[in-house]
Amino acid sequence: MHVSILKNIHALALTVASLIGAGLIFGIAHAACAPDTEAYNKQLVAQAFDRWAAGGTTFFTDMLWPDVVWTIKGSGPSAGVYRGVDSFVQQAVQPFVSRLSSPVRPVSKRVWADGDHVIVQWDGVGVARDGQAYKNSYAWIFHMRDGKAFEATAFLDLALYDDVLRRIPVPAASGG
Repeated sequence: MHVSILKNIHALALTVASLIGAGLIFGIAHAACAPDTEAYNKQLVAQAFDRWAAGGTTFFTDMLWPDVVWTIKGSGPSAGVYRGVDSFVQQAVQPFVSRLSSPVRPVSKRVWADGDHVIVQWDGVGVARDGQAYKNSYAWIFHMRDGKAFEATAFLDLALYDDVLRRIPVPAASGG
């Protein structure tokens, strides 16, 4: 019985060692891949912002999965959770953009990556339909998967954003 117990302990020790070894090997392999994933995601987001700054209009469809969960942090009428890119664009982006004569464009940005998260701090400027400048600073955190964000969290001065929504009437629909 004593030999049987020792054999079982030895087998258990070998199994545990194998699992630990596999974990360490996986951890090393993951660590080797992580910087590449971080660099790739950081580059994708930075390039999307550059296209947007240069006049592009497809940032949200380029960077977000169709089922993205976009959260605007803060308090006020625009804060909340939007489920799906279409919902986010229709409920948060379009009502704001329709009140501008010149769209918001990023004028400066800093981009960081940590694992599968990309953080962008950026300043945006545009012009409201009443001629007043709109300037705001943003921090967006993207949780990335396969080159697009499936989750995004936005921080901004909502008082400035909501002021445009309050101050500028929705444009009349044009017949056509």
